[in-house]
Amino acid sequence: MTVRLLHLLSIVALASLNAAPVLALDPAMTRASATAAVPAVTAADRVMGRADAPVTVIEYASFTCSHCAHWTNDVLPQFKARYIDTGKVRLVFRDMPTPPAQIAATAAGIARCAAPNRFFDVAHSLMSGQAAAFEKGDARDWFAAAIAASGRSQEQIETCMKNPATSQALQAEVDGAVAAGVTGTPSFFVNGRRVSDHSLEALSAAIDPLIRAR
Repeated sequence: MTVRLLHLLSIVALASLNAAPVLALDPAMTRASATAAVPAVTAADRVMGRADAPVTVIEYASFTCSHCAHWTNDVLPQFKARYIDTGKVRLVFRDMPTPPAQIAATAAGIARCAAPNRFFDVAHSLMSGQAAAFEKGDARDWFAAAIAASGRSQEQIETCMKNPATSQALQAEVDGAVAAGVTGTPSFFVNGRRVSDHSLEALSAAIDPLIRAR
């Protein structure tokens, strides 16, 4: 199927959340597989916090997941103040698009194509604007705000998203999540161990003993 990149932002396209995809993933991405270890952190990951922080928290999230938006908007500020700003934790964000997955994948692509130091600005824009986009049923303003926060022009974002490496990297991240047994978002791993409850209290209960043990 041929789809123009950033179709939802083109001059004649009407951008509903049910519109044709602009960055597609393998339809088999949610297929169950044997559980493996969560993939190790690499230079390709989007990381908030000090590289030498004693605890690594990996978050699998989707920009169309309301629970992910809640965590980013309401829990992350406290989590950041307690753990990231104090150098105790580095937070690694990874994509796991959820329905409408192709809209989520496009949002993920915009964030991936942002300037290196602007990824989390774009993620914040997408999560904070998610509810309004769903209420309107129109993603044009949602995507436009994300691009405005990206440190890139729309043309630069489009060029990046046309690059097969962008969708390949996203697909690889999804494949790693599925292999690690991720079936929903947000999902969190603390030093490689999954924490099923994503409340601040539950994450703290997993993190604090690791910090005290050092």
